[in-house]
Amino acid sequence: MSITIKVPAVGESITEVTVGQWFKNDGDFVEMDEVLCELESDKATFELTAEAAGILHTKAEEGDSLEIGAVICEIDPDAKEEAASGKPEAEKSTPSETKSASPKQTGEVKEMRVPTVGESITEVTLATWLKEDGDYVALDDIIAEVDSDKATFELPAEASGILRQVAQEGDTLEIGGLICKIEETDGAPSGEAETSSAAEAPENTAKGNSGKETYASGHASPAAAKILAEKGIASNAVAGTGKDGRITKEDALKAEQSKPAAAASKSAVADKSKPAEQPEAPQKTGTRGSRREKMTSLRKTISRRLVSVKNETAMLTTFNEVNMKPIMDLRKQYKDKFKERYEVNLGFMSFFTKAACIALQEWPAVNAQIDGNEIVYHDFCDVSIAVSSPKGLVVPVIRNAEQLSFAEIEKEVVRLAIKAREGKLTIDEMTGGTFTLTNGGIFGSMMSTPIINAPQAAILGMHNIVERPMAVNGEVKILPMMYLALSYDHRIIDGRESVSFLVRVKELLEDPSRLLLGI
Repeated sequence: MSITIKVPAVGESITEVTVGQWFKNDGDFVEMDEVLCELESDKATFELTAEAAGILHTKAEEGDSLEIGAVICEIDPDAKEEAASGKPEAEKSTPSETKSASPKQTGEVKEMRVPTVGESITEVTLATWLKEDGDYVALDDIIAEVDSDKATFELPAEASGILRQVAQEGDTLEIGGLICKIEETDGAPSGEAETSSAAEAPENTAKGNSGKETYASGHASPAAAKILAEKGIASNAVAGTGKDGRITKEDALKAEQSKPAAAASKSAVADKSKPAEQPEAPQKTGTRGSRREKMTSLRKTISRRLVSVKNETAMLTTFNEVNMKPIMDLRKQYKDKFKERYEVNLGFMSFFTKAACIALQEWPAVNAQIDGNEIVYHDFCDVSIAVSSPKGLVVPVIRNAEQLSFAEIEKEVVRLAIKAREGKLTIDEMTGGTFTLTNGGIFGSMMSTPIINAPQAAILGMHNIVERPMAVNGEVKILPMMYLALSYDHRIIDGRESVSFLVRVKELLEDPSRLLLGI
């Protein structure tokens, strides 16, 4: 008797879901707890697993909208023995069977689930599989890279054996979600078995183990999708050479956009087919293409947090300007000796960090935060610095910046910026800041109103340096000026504290000797 699988309840306010992607085809044999498809709601994506082993009979297509409780598929468990008896004959030529023929399987299967990677992280995205489905993996081998909204993590194998992938590249998984299985073995496969499987692999590159096209056929990996989008090439125009026909990064790099001449010839044919009496439309040059890209976990988190800050805080911005000539003269005089001694450049960030720390200690409300009905004041300065990384804006933290020297601050800035651009920042390095510095001036920004980095109470925005005529002691002088912007939460910081803080920062920067003396 067939087992009916219905759309499960996935949340109190969710009444319907959409079938996103079938991982198994109608008529396939499925194991119990094997992922069958993805269900998308207006809030999250869920996986539908098999409730028994047997032959799958789908009742809905990809893109169909189903109400909670609607029948989505059926599984015939009575066909289990028949399917199993015919299975070895069909799988003799598969790479996974060849690989598993050498090592002796213990019969135990290790399920690997998404680990807990941080208190505030509830889901991750599978970025890249570093091992193929059916590969032999040893204990602690890195098998995949996982992206969260804050950092990228490596996933090590929890056992030695044959890898069976459950999730696909680009899938979003909740913490604790099943990501793969490892069929444990007593030993590693022989070199001959690996060579045999490698020789047979090209025959199945565009098709699955059964010789049929799978959901991976023509699907681009995240890296390949990005390259194709930059080239303006559709994924269906590229032949994939990866596993199951997946489009790899190499395929995307080799792909070339169709020649403009082809489009021009089509246009010419279309013009000839028009009646002679009709006026010709002006020819348009260039392309008018557009593309859609799924938001990354990091971008969704940034969006959610920024909207939350705007809605939940009484944010206000105050401005001032600072004469950067004293600092620029000081850097010009000592930058070579500074680099020779400390092996790091003397930048503006150390001056602003030191100035901010002194001002924060004098005006502690700017260094505080709200926790429920209480205000938490900090006697230390953990300064967050906004860094633009390839995946989006990240904000690593310089711990106890008030105790660091100019050289120590510069070295820490360089270290954190490099890790941010390589996507190797840890959760601890991005949490717990008490105040934030952001430098939009490196991109040419003249003035802006930065958004507070919650739960902090304030953020200082730096901008580009522009030479402007200024009145100095009754004379007009051309000076390098910078606008400063302090955005703050008016719930705990009054105008007196915010303006006084910014004036204090201005005094310290315009007379750098004050930074050394602390006056």
